Amino acid sequence: MEETIKVLNLNAYFGNVQALKDINISIKEKMVTAIIGPSGCGKSTFIRCINRLHEVVPNTKVSGEVLLDGKDIYSADVDPIEIRRKIGMVFQRPNPFPVLSIYDNVAAGLKLNGIKRKDNLDEIVESSLRMSALWDEVKDKLDASGVSLSGGQQQRLCIARALAVKPEVILFDEPCASLDPISTAKIEELILELKNDYAIIIVTHNMQQAARVSDFTAFFLMGELIEFDNTQDIFTKPKDKKTEAYITGRFG
Repeated sequence: MEETIKVLNLNAYFGNVQALKDINISIKEKMVTAIIGPSGCGKSTFIRCINRLHEVVPNTKVSGEVLLDGKDIYSADVDPIEIRRKIGMVFQRPNPFPVLSIYDNVAAGLKLNGIKRKDNLDEIVESSLRMSALWDEVKDKLDASGVSLSGGQQQRLCIARALAVKPEVILFDEPCASLDPISTAKIEELILELKNDYAIIIVTHNMQQAARVSDFTAFFLMGELIEFDNTQDIFTKPKDKKTEAYITGRFG
């Protein structure tokens, strides 16, 4: 198992408030890593640092290194837009572009990257919708608005949009928080399929979900990485008493 991302001494700040404290973690290729912990522990801040979204918030700061394929994404010569192409993000609430069709939602990132030939676009849009398990449901209404779909379908459309630009890593920030159980199951099945080709990080408040879909789990508390191990060990024999207290429901 090779490392896709290596995080070294990562610190993140909102103004004078330190949200992450010396995080060190490795993300393996073709594996799912779950990030768990109580609200406000730094889970979402962590993954937003991994694709340089943290810095778009005013008065924020990051120190440390995030290595993607051995190169620090925070180096002065690295384009953050290119990083966000390589490290895709799926947010908590589905966010298809409301004025665009299903087709154009998937093609949006491709057009920004200069792919304009219709035959190329058609092929990539169809492939991305197939990979996100949505093609059969939308192939006859690609001109319909992206927001005409159900919540679960919209989330899969956002996944297709992320896949279309061929990322190396996909970040999921509580992707099922606003979905019903059937839609949640489809997203989880999709994550398990996608890990055959991508490194995946999923932030989740749902520990059962972490246990179902992840290979590794990291437990965050008050901005610190308390424990990181394979998922089975985290949930059956955690080494840290704080981890044990959290997963057994004594706080959180």
